Amino acid sequence: MAIDSVYALNIERAVLSSILFNPELIEDVLGIVKPSDFYLSAHQKIFDVMEKLNQDDLPIDEEFIKKRVDNKEVDESIIIEILSANPTPNVMAYVKEIKDGSVKRELSTLATDIHKVTVEEELPAPEAVDYVQNKLYKITTDSASSELKDMQTITRDTAEHILKMKAQGNQYLIGETTGFLALDKKTTGFNEGDLVIIAARPAMGKTSFVLNTALSNVENGVGVIFFSLEMPAEQLMIRLLSSKTNIPLQNLRKGDLNDAQWSTVTKAMEDLNTKKLFVDDNGSVNINQLRARVRKLAGNPDNNIKMVVIDYLQLMQGTGNKDRHLEVSEISRGLKMLAREMKVPILALSQLNRGLENRPDKRPMLSDIRESGSIEQDADIIMFVYRDDVYKERDEQRKEKEAKDKGETYKSAFINKPIEETEIIIGKQRNGPVGTIKLDFHKELTKFVDKEESFGAAPVITTMENVDMAMDTQIDIPDMGI
Repeated sequence: MAIDSVYALNIERAVLSSILFNPELIEDVLGIVKPSDFYLSAHQKIFDVMEKLNQDDLPIDEEFIKKRVDNKEVDESIIIEILSANPTPNVMAYVKEIKDGSVKRELSTLATDIHKVTVEEELPAPEAVDYVQNKLYKITTDSASSELKDMQTITRDTAEHILKMKAQGNQYLIGETTGFLALDKKTTGFNEGDLVIIAARPAMGKTSFVLNTALSNVENGVGVIFFSLEMPAEQLMIRLLSSKTNIPLQNLRKGDLNDAQWSTVTKAMEDLNTKKLFVDDNGSVNINQLRARVRKLAGNPDNNIKMVVIDYLQLMQGTGNKDRHLEVSEISRGLKMLAREMKVPILALSQLNRGLENRPDKRPMLSDIRESGSIEQDADIIMFVYRDDVYKERDEQRKEKEAKDKGETYKSAFINKPIEETEIIIGKQRNGPVGTIKLDFHKELTKFVDKEESFGAAPVITTMENVDMAMDTQIDIPDMGI
């Protein structure tokens, strides 16, 4: 056991310093640690005073702390050391380190106690086991980060949710828009806490799909964080501009624009400058780093973060030297927990195995997801992007090459269409139906749009009809407080 991880005084100083510089942090910190979790007794006392000042609605600053601490318990030099420490921007990670160290110290103490009751005091085995179990149970419950909910809490929260949905007027869109009307109707949008996997073979347009989704949301004033592990931010911006302005992507890439198009691009950039799209294109990130960056941006309410996009999942790194399948399991589970914690949908792109290329019908299935076991389990929605014309074109190119190698002439029957039909196959939806939605893909713009037949009056979702009937019926739920 590393000594530093158990007695990290510098981490304790950094947390206390952060609270002094930003007293609003105290509520979040108190949700994880208590005074006794600090190792240094003086730190325990100072944090205890901070907690009491918060309860009394008094300022948490140097002067008020000095008034309440006993000079015999806390030397003034300790306070000076805390004030001299640099506040940490990721204070909750430090807080968890303090909690982790506290638990380890308790376990170390328990190990000593086990030796004492079994060897020195020679307690009978059943009594020794009972003693150890009670101690371990206390450590476990003290270190738990969440509480069990009773039925009153659950029914109250459920009723509040139903009333919230009813107040929306039975809309088919409950979460954040997918960017496509037909898909919104099928999914009710991407909802808070959802882990959404969007999978496809290369060149199917999965990056274009999520960029279209991101653009639709930022245009609606929603904040989106986009982790681009494969493509630099400038390339993403060019694709966004093509989709937003309807100027062909190749023209934008080459700068081949006339005066009218330059004016259109300039206006589009000025408009995008007002939107809340945050791009991380470092190309390398693990689940802990991603979590910290999301928390930092989402912690600012002005950013209005409502969606996180990761392009793509298999490029993420694990946090240790593990088997790759275990790493992917850690990543997918971490993304699901982060989505629940931040109450936002997380969209993660995923590659598919090459095996499907050998099938006559190349439409993807759940088992085609690379390293699929944990991903399939953790995901709330799994969607596949499939364009049949991509395979038709490849097949014709192969036939043409084979004919050329034989010295023969082959006339391709493939028609290179500017707009191709695309299937969005919903292979899994935890809270809704599966099925296929058809979109049009504008190749020059790398842009997906609803097919014309998708437009029309939004259907009333059956579940919402049931909610209406329930709400029209007099249901007596006692002590709901709503």
